[in-house]
Amino acid sequence: MSKVALITGITGQDGSYLAELLLLKGYEVHGLIRRSSTFNTARIDHLYQDPHNDDVRLFLHHAELGDGSRLVRLIDRIGPDEVYNLAAQSHVRVSFDEPEYTGDINALGTVRLLEAVRQSSIEPRFYQASSSEMFGGSPPPQSEETPFHPRSPYAASKLYAYWMTRNYREAYGLFAVNGILFNHESPRRGATFVTRKITRAVAAIKAGRQQHLYVGNLDAVRDWGYAAEYVEGVWRMLQADQPGDYVLATGVGVSVREFLQICFERGGLDWEEHVRFDDRYLRPTEVDAVVGDSTKAAKELGWKPTVDGQDLARLMVDADIEALTHEGRPWVDQVRLESWGTV
Repeated sequence: MSKVALITGITGQDGSYLAELLLLKGYEVHGLIRRSSTFNTARIDHLYQDPHNDDVRLFLHHAELGDGSRLVRLIDRIGPDEVYNLAAQSHVRVSFDEPEYTGDINALGTVRLLEAVRQSSIEPRFYQASSSEMFGGSPPPQSEETPFHPRSPYAASKLYAYWMTRNYREAYGLFAVNGILFNHESPRRGATFVTRKITRAVAAIKAGRQQHLYVGNLDAVRDWGYAAEYVEGVWRMLQADQPGDYVLATGVGVSVREFLQICFERGGLDWEEHVRFDDRYLRPTEVDAVVGDSTKAAKELGWKPTVDGQDLARLMVDADIEALTHEGRPWVDQVRLESWGTV
């Protein structure tokens, strides 16, 4: 019989890539989505399967991490072998404006899901999506042994979830792991995250639909990898003989300025003619540099990335130029976006 997986945050970037991977591996996949009057399934629409078919292996359920009793009922009903908790308020800059909501979903939401897993009789393996933002002010390179120093409500909420996952592993014997993923992007990244904001702007400027791109801190250095590769590492964590916590990273640091330059050069544009500074995109407390050391994942999981931040910049801008040129889909002027497009 095929394995059964439950993915929270299945409609997000990572959730869509993970669902693809698990379906290819023969899993039956269940995903949680929030109830809304509008559809937010664009990233997984290509995976849609008619529930009336006999061989359907993808199922969606309405649920939120704020509703613990619903999570308990769903775990019992679905009976997953593996649970992947990817759902979160994932925007660092927004977390400063909505710290209470961020903490409720990212921190307490994880506890609600852990409790649902603990109370079930099937003992599924549990994956928690942790973040390199937890390292914050600790200097790079950062590994599993680096002290944490969160510098945002988002990072603090993820650190709480990290330690609760370890606590449930040690206190209750759950097979529960933390994946400390450094920045990972793709053409499916949300438009308000700085990488996608840049690549969309290049495509729009090249097409004559936009003149300027407004950004904040250009000196921040990030370890950017390809999300499609990272979900393979996530899956491998739950296939290990023993549970543990793992950093996934490329080990290559790229500044926002470098990412900008690569993207605009790829589009045949001079970035200095189009990029403008806007202090609204600055964080109250900045993380200067995060560059990961994924030696442990390479040694124990056999996971190694092949796409670094420079490769990723070219991949993403090519995809956005292609999409805008040939698909003609509507675009929103970046200046009109109300969410901050920061790292």
